[in-house]
Amino acid sequence: MSQPVSIAIVDDHAMLRKGLVTILNEEDDFSVVLEADNGRHFIEAITRMKLQPEVVLLDVHMPNMDGYETALWIEQHLPLAKVLVLSMSDNEEMVIKMLRCGAKGYVLKDANPSELYRAIRDITANGYHLSKLVTGKLLFTMNRSNEHPNNPVKLSAREKEFLGFCCSDLTYKEIADRMFVSVRTVDSYRDSLFEKLEQKSRVGLVLYAIRHHYFQVK
Repeated sequence: MSQPVSIAIVDDHAMLRKGLVTILNEEDDFSVVLEADNGRHFIEAITRMKLQPEVVLLDVHMPNMDGYETALWIEQHLPLAKVLVLSMSDNEEMVIKMLRCGAKGYVLKDANPSELYRAIRDITANGYHLSKLVTGKLLFTMNRSNEHPNNPVKLSAREKEFLGFCCSDLTYKEIADRMFVSVRTVDSYRDSLFEKLEQKSRVGLVLYAIRHHYFQVK
């Protein structure tokens, strides 16, 4: 039997952490090796104990060091670890920002344990897991990109520029200002990309941009 997936949990809610430890350790293929209440304590413990967890279950809003900063640190110092976000919010901007910070999956905290188990197994085996509650058709987009990695949809120069801005924290109005066009023109770029890429949300555009290197997560 292969070694269980080593998991670290970073969340400032103690009861949730303890509950996660219990349900995850009940699965034969999971092993919780560390728990911390914020990013700073996680880094201190990882450094002291010299651990290399395969999956980090990461909250977004935490004191001292939040999920965004922690995910960036993990990407730089633990490149083999996969960050799976656990959040109460399905806010689109939050999902986009965590993707930009290197997260590979996003699960809502009110999900059933079976969904969390599946997410951890997906992220370990395939490198990504994104909750259907949050992302809609994103998994389909990822699979299609893998099948045709060298044949992405043809986009105009302005559409590519707009796609890059979609990966930022800018609002559509701010993107219009950066591109020196009207909001109506930006809306037309967005609608055109929704149709060409078969997406219905900005998160879908961001994932496409990442997969096709219009934007590199840093």
